Amino acid sequence: MNKNNMSRIEPKTLKGFRDFLPKETRKRQYVIDALRKVFESYGFEPLETPALEYAEILEGKYGEEGERFMYKFEDKGDRKVALRYDQTVPLARVVSQYSNDLPLPFKRYQISNVWRGENPQAGRFREFLQCDIDTVGTNSLLADAEIIACAAKGLKALGFSKFKVLINDRKVFSGLIEDNNKLPAIVRAIDKLKKNGREKVIDEIVSAGIEKGLAGEILQALETQKPTENINRLFGYLKTLGISEGNFEFAPFLARGLDYYTSTIFEIEIEGYDAGSVCGGGRYDSLIGMFANRTIPAVGCAFGFDRLIEAMDSLNLFPADLTTARVLVTVFSKELFEKSFKVASTLREKGINTEIYLDEQAKMDRQLKYADQKDISYVVIIGPKEAGTGSVTLKNMRTGEQKTVPLEQLGEAVKQ
Repeated sequence: MNKNNMSRIEPKTLKGFRDFLPKETRKRQYVIDALRKVFESYGFEPLETPALEYAEILEGKYGEEGERFMYKFEDKGDRKVALRYDQTVPLARVVSQYSNDLPLPFKRYQISNVWRGENPQAGRFREFLQCDIDTVGTNSLLADAEIIACAAKGLKALGFSKFKVLINDRKVFSGLIEDNNKLPAIVRAIDKLKKNGREKVIDEIVSAGIEKGLAGEILQALETQKPTENINRLFGYLKTLGISEGNFEFAPFLARGLDYYTSTIFEIEIEGYDAGSVCGGGRYDSLIGMFANRTIPAVGCAFGFDRLIEAMDSLNLFPADLTTARVLVTVFSKELFEKSFKVASTLREKGINTEIYLDEQAKMDRQLKYADQKDISYVVIIGPKEAGTGSVTLKNMRTGEQKTVPLEQLGEAVKQ
């Protein structure tokens, strides 16, 4: 078939899915690297799980909303499967499946994509990255405190200095009504208080089968709620772990809508960023038991990765020189290409990310424009004069300064 007669396929991404070009991907990688370093400093181990699970593994773990938004289908073997909805339920499956191979407590982190088929809107996508840390196998509140402390340390590593950890205990909700079957719907309604406002939340509680007067009393009861004994102990541990008392507080209306939480729950909000929390989690002591036929306590949290990126952008926290290559070695002519190649190799051996321009016929202004487009900090030029004196011309693309540098000093010059 003649190529000219072929119909053109429109290049586009699925609704709710995204491409990340290099500039944005570098930001994402910067955040991942910073968080991974913090996670491992606390002894959390890396874990990877499949994108696809048997549907029965994920079903019934997330409440009504999760069932509605989960991507489920049959594969070519007629097996009912589902895309990973979060990383907590797969962790529960792993702990149960490999219980003889994992030491308890088991501390893991996972940085992977998850999929939710909800309506895409600002800040919400159908495929997105989650960064989780979890500790499995201990009831100790020290584990809860360490999860929160590690999350706080991760935020500090990214440059956030002003944030608040909002903490509650799901047991606060256990005595609100006599009919516990209605409690999950009430908790999900309360979880939206900040977003929807008091009247809408009362209407949603009423729609769950609660009288309007009682719905108002539920909210009033929470307004006067005091921290539980567990929360007071947790606050003490957080101070011991170096978290300032001004960085955390009791939040009786914090609910976190997922059904599997059993006691401690928390979210972290950034001062100056109003789009919502950037991290949330809690204790889920019953979830893993669904797979293991015994109680295995666990606590963990997940970062809202896209919100982290957005918050860092809004607060200007990314480094100015966040590029892959620090240096571009230009090619002056065909005759001097070998010199340029050797200089580039020498810089790489010194641990400096270096790119060489891959067209020996390109004019110098085109090469400089290329470096500018890629935000490369330095350009190395080797012409006949430089080649004859064992030096290079080094141009700082940030300042425009240009100077002659002996080859043996080039590595130090571009590290400054």
